[in-house]
Amino acid sequence: MAVVTVMAFGAVTAPTSVQAQQVNPTAQSITEDKLFQALQGDQMVAGRVSIPDDQASGLIKPGNKSWAGTHTGTVRFLTVAAVVSAVVVLALFYMIRGRIMVDGKMSGIRILRFTAIERFAHWLMAGSFIVLALTGLNLVLGRTLLLPLLGEGTFSTLTVWGKLAHNYVGPAFMVGLLLSFLVWVAHNLPNKVDAEWIAQGGGLLKKGVHPPAKKFNAGQKVIFWSVTLGGAALSFTGVMLLFPALAGGQADWQLFQLIHGIVAAVLSFVIIAHIYIGSVGMEGAFDAMGSGEVDLNWAKEHHSLWVEEVQAKSGDKSMTSKGAHPAE
Repeated sequence: MAVVTVMAFGAVTAPTSVQAQQVNPTAQSITEDKLFQALQGDQMVAGRVSIPDDQASGLIKPGNKSWAGTHTGTVRFLTVAAVVSAVVVLALFYMIRGRIMVDGKMSGIRILRFTAIERFAHWLMAGSFIVLALTGLNLVLGRTLLLPLLGEGTFSTLTVWGKLAHNYVGPAFMVGLLLSFLVWVAHNLPNKVDAEWIAQGGGLLKKGVHPPAKKFNAGQKVIFWSVTLGGAALSFTGVMLLFPALAGGQADWQLFQLIHGIVAAVLSFVIIAHIYIGSVGMEGAFDAMGSGEVDLNWAKEHHSLWVEEVQAKSGDKSMTSKGAHPAE
């Protein structure tokens, strides 16, 4: 274990050259006035350490104040804006459109939509993202929202365990992200059918409108690529935050932290909308990731071209009466 020994509270330096401008504490006394003078501009007060990391010698770094302001300002604002706007937009959509129902009654015929490995990839990624999102929200908003309610002791314990969960659940999210990319990327490449789906609003805005779609429609493709690219950005910056030595200098580390927070806020908006449509927002949608099977009428209304492909390949063998297990 490296032992850090601060020899004086008085080395006055510029951030670009710590050792070159360091005041020798054995040669002169550092006055309070000189310490205050050092805090002007981009200078910092530094000591001396016995480890190779010169950055550890920094005692007071005024330059960090602007970064902290960005973290508690920009990141906090975007996080609150993303969550609140998602809830408001979805609430308005529900009041205007209501729950999207199957036009005809359910057929009682089930068709396999997602295999076990596809559902595993989805739930691994989704479950870990929820843990990461909640613990990340606590780091950004916890002191403002939870600390006054829980008290210092409980909030401190919650935050410590939350930070550990955030760090160790991250790899599970990365694995789920990689698996979902491998099993679904071929189905999420843009095609001309997507333009027609977008032109008709995906059938979400008007009852009785069901534009054709393959296994994934244009809206789902947007979510797929948002999660894939956003998740990749979160994964990379997360690794940099966990291992600062890989990030380079302190300024680079702070930039990665800022990117991590902004991407997480934007992705939270996308995921909240996805959760809504995949659960209470659309009848029969949850079955796709629940049991893996969906009703045939639901599939024909929302993914008609995909149903035709399945029928052409299997000769209807993948569709059975309700409750039976479809052939794979």
